[in-house]
Amino acid sequence: MKVLGISFYKIDLERKEDSFKNIKISTKLNILGIQKSSSTLLTDSESPIKIKFEYELNYEQDIALLKFSGYLLVSLSHSESDEILNKWEEKKIPEKFKEIIFNSIFRKCNLKALQFEEELNLPPHLPLPSFKIKGK
Repeated sequence: MKVLGISFYKIDLERKEDSFKNIKISTKLNILGIQKSSSTLLTDSESPIKIKFEYELNYEQDIALLKFSGYLLVSLSHSESDEILNKWEEKKIPEKFKEIIFNSIFRKCNLKALQFEEELNLPPHLPLPSFKIKGK
């Protein structure tokens, strides 16, 4: 399985409050659809599929909401593609593919979210590295 790319077709950002006391941030990833795709760049032994997703960061207590909607394009063998499409008919994803699919979406969305959190003056949803001086 090769991840060919991720693209967004919609990004919703909204900051409603200025107070960040006792803030809780929840995340939600929904796979909305999986379908066959086409590409002239792939060989005959490869079968691309398009995975439609939504990823949401909710700053609870109605403080802010970041929502990313997009597509993940992956290249698979024909048998792997058929396996994923057959499982998707039951709204399931085979376990051996779920890790790659979810981590690819998380990686792209979390990087974008950090950029937008900076623009909206929101606290980052992930802990960032920091420098600390050791005491004497």
